[in-house]
Amino acid sequence: MQLIDNEKVYNKAHVQSGTVLAFDFGERRIGIAVGEHLLASATPLMTIDNESNEIRFQIITKLVNEWQPRLLVVGLPLSLDGTEHAVTQLCKKFARRLNGRFNLPVALIDERYSSAEASQLLNEAGIRGRAQKEMLDQVAAQTILQSYFDQAPK
Repeated sequence: MQLIDNEKVYNKAHVQSGTVLAFDFGERRIGIAVGEHLLASATPLMTIDNESNEIRFQIITKLVNEWQPRLLVVGLPLSLDGTEHAVTQLCKKFARRLNGRFNLPVALIDERYSSAEASQLLNEAGIRGRAQKEMLDQVAAQTILQSYFDQAPK
């Protein structure tokens, strides 16, 4: 886990007693999930299906105001061998923008296999094929957030 915290606002006790928003970043869509540290449980929330950063951040601002998270988690896309690629850099830029705009710490979590895991979860729920498209990114964000909870320092 990498932490982006330019203002040094991360406080373990504060973070671990609050809400967390997680993001599955994509160039076209961003899946979002929400969870509570105390419950260590993640729930899919929504998908932003828009390429405009202005619109994306308007929606994210509303969510931050509504949920009042103490931490943001962003899935970091890596190649299967763990190396970075073009989308990795865009994702890091997105995470830095989140940190700068909301003055909240941002944890970057390896998201390899999150979409495959999300698809499997949807299959198990009886949602298959094209029907998954609308929910896949937010369920991927859920798996990213659950992965964070599973490895978060206790």
